[in-house]
Amino acid sequence: MNTPPANTPRQKRVSFALLLLLILLGWWFFFVYQRPVPTPEVTPVAVTARGDLAADEQSTIALFRSASPAVVYITNIEVRRNIFSLNIHEIPKGTGSGFIWDKQGRVVTNYHVIESASRVEVTLADRSTWQATLVGVAPDKDLAVLQISAPAEKLAPLPVGESHNLLVGQKVFAIGNPFGLDQTLTSGIVSALGREIQSATGRTIQGVIQTDAAINPGNSGGPLLDSAGRLIGVNTAIYSPSGGSAGIGFAVPVDVVARVIPEIIQHGRLIRPGLGIAVADDQIARRVGVAGVLIMNIQPGSSAEAAGLRGTRQIRGEILLGDVVLAVDGRKVSSYDDLRNAMDRYKVGDKVTLTIEREERQMQLPVVLEEVG
Repeated sequence: MNTPPANTPRQKRVSFALLLLLILLGWWFFFVYQRPVPTPEVTPVAVTARGDLAADEQSTIALFRSASPAVVYITNIEVRRNIFSLNIHEIPKGTGSGFIWDKQGRVVTNYHVIESASRVEVTLADRSTWQATLVGVAPDKDLAVLQISAPAEKLAPLPVGESHNLLVGQKVFAIGNPFGLDQTLTSGIVSALGREIQSATGRTIQGVIQTDAAINPGNSGGPLLDSAGRLIGVNTAIYSPSGGSAGIGFAVPVDVVARVIPEIIQHGRLIRPGLGIAVADDQIARRVGVAGVLIMNIQPGSSAEAAGLRGTRQIRGEILLGDVVLAVDGRKVSSYDDLRNAMDRYKVGDKVTLTIEREERQMQLPVVLEEVG
């Protein structure tokens, strides 16, 4: 049997060195490696405050703070019958915007916002809600006036500006409730002037302001303001294939609003000047070769009868066409819509000169305008 050789002194020294190395590595691992590294002290750095807001930002903020209390949220409530229980119940039909007109609690909005409403609620900027009564409407201008009983201290009317001196490119601001989001401000410029849009009755509204300020469903009836915070229009319609803002919005000009709203407040409707005539449908007039407005009937006792205008009549079975209105004070008219828009430039009692065609010759007749229904 072979006996294993005894460890030599050299081997003992190596073994001792390895053991010592392992002990040192263990001590380092447990007492140094795992010791948390102290976070170096960080000296706080002073943050430099941003400078004052730009002048145009301050102006916009001031405009919104000043004008927004005048803007209201309008809810159109409709009464419906449940098809199963036959019970009557109310549902919100739609929402829109409006604005305080005066301290007496009158509110201006679009006619189409409150059209066919069973009940209308007006929510002010302080979120108080008031039941509104209808003062009157002007569907041809897409305007309506409501009345609420809020105390005068809650009412902040907008200053009324002018629209006849607007310039393409000047800044405008719209405040309203798009998609039910109340007190929303958008800004843009006057994109174009003198546009025409159709009202709820199919009549054209002339002199309309076009803007690229974002106008969406719910903005209808809200104010369009100039950079001084003055009312220059009532946001009415958008052109959008998608239903959202496409940068083409329209507003009824304030010069029309300032003329129509006082009449609605006083009479409950728009007092329209006219001639006291009934005219042929435009398609019928074109079919018989007429290029203007063909008069069919003259109302007895009207200003048209006093001026000597003639209507269409039948003599011995033959139809004799009446006078054809070609112009009003030199302004050409080619349709009934043109004639009514021309009348809108005047007041009851004004005298106008009509250019008419009678039996293939033109003549001019002065006519005093009267109130028409």
